[in-house]
Amino acid sequence: MTIEETRAQIRYSIPEEMKKGSIVGNVAQDLGLDITRLRSGRARIVTGENIQYTELKTDKGTLIVNDRIDREQLCGHLTPCSFAFEILLENPMELHPVTIEVLDDQNDNPPQVLYPVQTGGSLVAEMVPRSADVGYLVTKVVAVDVDSGQNAWLSYKLQKATDRALFEVGSQNGEIRSIRQVSDKDAVKQRLTVIVEDNGQPSRSATVIVNVVVADSFPEVLSEFTDFPHDKEYNDNLTFYLVLALAVVSFLFITSLVVIISVKIYRWRQSRILYHSSLPVIPYYPPRYSDTVGTGTLPHVYNYEVCRTTDSRKSDCKFGRAASQNVLIMDPSSTGTMQRIQSEKSILDEPDSPLEVINTL
Repeated sequence: MTIEETRAQIRYSIPEEMKKGSIVGNVAQDLGLDITRLRSGRARIVTGENIQYTELKTDKGTLIVNDRIDREQLCGHLTPCSFAFEILLENPMELHPVTIEVLDDQNDNPPQVLYPVQTGGSLVAEMVPRSADVGYLVTKVVAVDVDSGQNAWLSYKLQKATDRALFEVGSQNGEIRSIRQVSDKDAVKQRLTVIVEDNGQPSRSATVIVNVVVADSFPEVLSEFTDFPHDKEYNDNLTFYLVLALAVVSFLFITSLVVIISVKIYRWRQSRILYHSSLPVIPYYPPRYSDTVGTGTLPHVYNYEVCRTTDSRKSDCKFGRAASQNVLIMDPSSTGTMQRIQSEKSILDEPDSPLEVINTL
């Protein structure tokens, strides 16, 4: 692709912060082009920047503002401030350089206070000793303005003060100094409201609050911090959250205690109901045990085997494998049973008796 013709460069000057849609110039007239040529050549703006501050209207041949033009954002404090682009046409190919200069700096930025730092969660206070002389430097308000030229000139003014006869603010440098000696009658806490204004038309301003404590030691300064309105508000919020947390914990504790007591009472009532119940108790008999039906005085049948051989009188009586085990319960009706056991034992004690298996009920 080759460029067959490059025509003269055009230049426009516009003020900063020109409204979107405002006409910068008539490109067709200034370049000597016909509207038909702009359309047939598909005229368009070519720029290497991501932001296109202008737009070409091919139906009217005019160049208009397409985006906000902030001189400080575009050039900073450089002078002159301008930006350039090219208008491209096809069939045949043409390039027309265009330069737009931003002339006037509009006062579109307010001053920014750098010190004292204004934060929502902390409080900065300056300490002034009670022995401070006249002209004592308390602090300095530091502010900047990103505008250029006269719009960036700043001035400082004391708007409100606890005692206007005690401190003053330098109009050009923002220094806060004492204008007389501190006396015992002066309030310990001093609050100063300083306004920072630029030199634009109309001017823009920012407000900064400076807290001053008249004290001789740092612990004394700390004791005064909690009395400032900002700290009072912060403490009120903290107290609210602490009370809320305490209420929640107390509610959970009482609820848990009630649940535990309820469970204990329920179990106690269940045990009392079972204790006073008149339901019959069904006895449990282990396997191979049965109640006596009609004869005998023992409550259960007890089976055992006794083995005896010749000359067993000379040795201890050895029992074989017991068929079952049980505890004999003695009662008045068991006298006959015990006599029968003794008679059977005497038979066993006779010498040379054959092996016998005795079943005793």
